[in-house]
Amino acid sequence: DREYLDAFKEKLVPALDEFRPQFVLISAGFDAHRDDPLSGMQVTEKGFRQMTELVAGIANRHASGRIISMLEGGYNLEALPRSVEAHIRALLKD
Repeated sequence: DREYLDAFKEKLVPALDEFRPQFVLISAGFDAHRDDPLSGMQVTEKGFRQMTELVAGIANRHASGRIISMLEGGYNLEALPRSVEAHIRALLKD
């Protein structure tokens, strides 16, 4: 989680704050999950939620909260719904 979050905080957020998007499009792929058989990454549901919160913050600051999120990938059928739930909860700010 830490490496992904650091990249979002150090690269993605500053770039998008400078760009000031009118809407944010999220390609919500969860194949980086630690239990996914293909990627070898180690992202957890908490990490996906935190990344979503960062991106939602960009949308709130620059795009009046306008976000389009599309499910793209994730190949562990147990980890995928948990990751999607974490993502949606971050979008809804429960």
